Amino acid sequence: MKEDFLQYVWKFKKFNFSDLVTTVGETLVILNSGEDHSGSGPDFFNAQIMIDDQIWAGNIEIHLKSSDWYVHAHETDVAYENVILHVVWEHDTEVYRKDNSEIPVLEIKKYIAPNLLMRYKALTAGKSWIYCEKQLESIPQFTLMHWQERLFFERLERKSVSITALAEHSGNDWEAVLFWILAKNFGLNTNGDLFLKIARSIPFTIIRKEAFEYENLEALLLGRAGLLADEKEDQYYKSLQNRWMYLSVKYQLAHVHIDPVAFFRHRPDNFPTIRLSQLAQLYHRHHNLFSKLICCDTVTQIKAILEVAVSPYWKTHYQFDRLSPPKKKVFSDAFMELIIINTIVPLQFTYALQNGRDCTEESICLLSAMAPEKNAVLDKFLEFKIKAQSAYESQALLQLKKEYCERKRCLECAIGIELLKG
Repeated sequence: MKEDFLQYVWKFKKFNFSDLVTTVGETLVILNSGEDHSGSGPDFFNAQIMIDDQIWAGNIEIHLKSSDWYVHAHETDVAYENVILHVVWEHDTEVYRKDNSEIPVLEIKKYIAPNLLMRYKALTAGKSWIYCEKQLESIPQFTLMHWQERLFFERLERKSVSITALAEHSGNDWEAVLFWILAKNFGLNTNGDLFLKIARSIPFTIIRKEAFEYENLEALLLGRAGLLADEKEDQYYKSLQNRWMYLSVKYQLAHVHIDPVAFFRHRPDNFPTIRLSQLAQLYHRHHNLFSKLICCDTVTQIKAILEVAVSPYWKTHYQFDRLSPPKKKVFSDAFMELIIINTIVPLQFTYALQNGRDCTEESICLLSAMAPEKNAVLDKFLEFKIKAQSAYESQALLQLKKEYCERKRCLECAIGIELLKG
């Protein structure tokens, strides 16, 4: 038994309301069960109850045992002074307010139907991956569709928090924000945070000024990444190294410690040298990139903008001093779609929010037009007959796994609530 089950029972009124009595035998009528509250303080605010013909208004606190009141030190917290009813599974001690009046207690277990308790135990029984894995296939499609939409926007809203923080830091320079987020996502999971640090350590005004020469952009990015710090015979390396030294002095770029970028376990096309060259080429080719991307409402339009290759040197290299067979090294469809999912759509969504505009339908349409992502989480959902048909649905499933399944929030999940209905 967990406290979240009792909160679910109280919130959705899944117990017998008739003939309620407190632990001291007073008649109890629930007039308003209150508003659930996820922050600090009591579990439900603004409730109304009647005890022996006396109406009370205030808050409700829920625990497994009455003694949990003292375990959680509520007796010293002023936020709990207006609790009018203590709802518990098991009453094991009296609880008093500061004025020594006893807080009424409802021991709720005797009012919960046995079949609901059985369904709860079945839902939270042993698992190999997630709790509801054996029951997923039975969930009505209507429930899944509506829950996926909510999950998708929860994921977008979570991403928008960090984007909003970047926008505030930049003084709402959205071109700079785009550059930072693109850099992070060009670095993928391994180098993402390092690429973000590199991008933020170079004032975007410098990127704007130097965008007319791609060698200068490469020098800035590769130099800041620590990839121009050695002595090599390679002529292009020496050229970039000289440019980096000149630009760092010209713009008085302060030293910033950047951990070494990772090459290990990357496919060559994902080497940091290649991704940073592509980022430089993107900004060399497209000035005012944010202004162009923010207006795109189709995948085709976005991909047309993202169609850039590396600079000439990197067509025959993956690392300095090492020749490789010629290759254009353009973005793959999969990489462009990753950028659309993790950069373009969240940025469009956040920018619309900041300007009081609703772009929810546009976000859904964009990602619904793209194939679902491929990863271990989605493969596992497929084993349990839940298949993502698009990137929109795969994003929703990733949100479900990370924010609900892994955190055991079954009773806040539409799937878990559906299964408890029986």
